Amino acid sequence: MERLLQHLKNIYDLNPELQVALQESFQQVSLSKGDYLIREGKTCRHLYFLEQGCLRGFYQVEDREVTHWFGFENDFVTSFHSFITQQPAIENIQLIEDCRLWSISKDRLNGLLASHHKAERLLRMAYEQYYIRLEERYVNAQFKSASELYEDLLDRTPHIIERVPLGYVAAYLGMSQETLSRVRSRLAH
Repeated sequence: MERLLQHLKNIYDLNPELQVALQESFQQVSLSKGDYLIREGKTCRHLYFLEQGCLRGFYQVEDREVTHWFGFENDFVTSFHSFITQQPAIENIQLIEDCRLWSISKDRLNGLLASHHKAERLLRMAYEQYYIRLEERYVNAQFKSASELYEDLLDRTPHIIERVPLGYVAAYLGMSQETLSRVRSRLAH
């Protein structure tokens, strides 16, 4: 819980009342590698703070999985569309490593937002960070070559290469595993 509180304090100042309310509202969840946080077709009713571990969000497209994001320590993760709209998720979220998370239900979060103005600001700032990452991914996918995408990944988030299977990385970058292997080989020389 201390890591979650410290992360939130880095975003915005927390008063003592809000800290207590947060501690009472979040529940610790431990899941194993390969488990699913949410499956396509199920409604996501929780927002999670990832304290330890790694996971991925992916779509099932015909006979293949298309990874579109990764979550690591200090990330807020959920199927945002499903969580916000309370409609069934169109994505899956699967653990790549064993994970320790802190979970808050939609109802508890709404209660916090109603009773603590600073909680509203915290949530807005977390959503802004998510939106910025989403827009950066979209722009990169539209305007960068495979080599540029991989180099950008190495520059900005090299831990992905160290912790995520290359097949997921290739799907995340929008290329085949063979193309990723060629790009990696070219850059190595």
